[in-house]
Amino acid sequence: MDQREKIISVKNLVKKFGDFEANKNLSFDVFKGEIFGFLGANGAGKTTAIKILCGLSSPTSGEISVAGFDAYHETEKIKKNIGYMSQKFSLYSDLTVKENIRFYGGIYGLSRDTIKRKTKDLLEKLNFSEHAGSLISSIPLGWKQKLAFSIAVFHEPKIVFLDEPTGGVDPITRRQFWDLIYETAHTGITVFVTTHYMDEAEYCNRVCIMVDGRIDALDTPENLKKQFGADNMDEVFVRLARAEKK
Repeated sequence: MDQREKIISVKNLVKKFGDFEANKNLSFDVFKGEIFGFLGANGAGKTTAIKILCGLSSPTSGEISVAGFDAYHETEKIKKNIGYMSQKFSLYSDLTVKENIRFYGGIYGLSRDTIKRKTKDLLEKLNFSEHAGSLISSIPLGWKQKLAFSIAVFHEPKIVFLDEPTGGVDPITRRQFWDLIYETAHTGITVFVTTHYMDEAEYCNRVCIMVDGRIDALDTPENLKKQFGADNMDEVFVRLARAEKK
């Protein structure tokens, strides 16, 4: 029996939109400090499930707990204990780097002194001190990603949800971004990440692959490659997709 601390617990999650079943009896656990990959083609049901886990949508049925809070009745508490970053970055392009950090720090309810101290630390950590006064619209895409991720964990949430965070950037920047993910997970923050880059699945502690609204595979990348006789996660994904079409 796994003795690690569960940070997300999902049992028989069903989400329906009329007669359409977007999530079909999903069951999985995610643990503290884990990097959990949530993969699947467009339309597989990933985004629907993430919205429920973030407290933005209600499940039709099932038992769902996030950061110790119930997904039906404690959605506001869930929101206070998570961070979120999407491919669109969620940063305000007409504000400066420093203004964005301070703005989100205020939203997260941090004190003025805490925001001031953590802003200084963050700018130094990212080597952004010289660019604190630069508008977000003027900085490179890779910088925006690093900043958006750092802001998503600025309030030290229990979980950070990353929805295809590395779309559109070069491989070197993606690798640097994953270094930030590793560093964050090492502090005990759980990282729940969706990606369509199969090589990134290799960086996760465990991977969940969704097909047509259900979970078709869930294990470590190494175990999944052994199970499907594959050399890499891309082959695993292809074999699952082919099996679905038969």
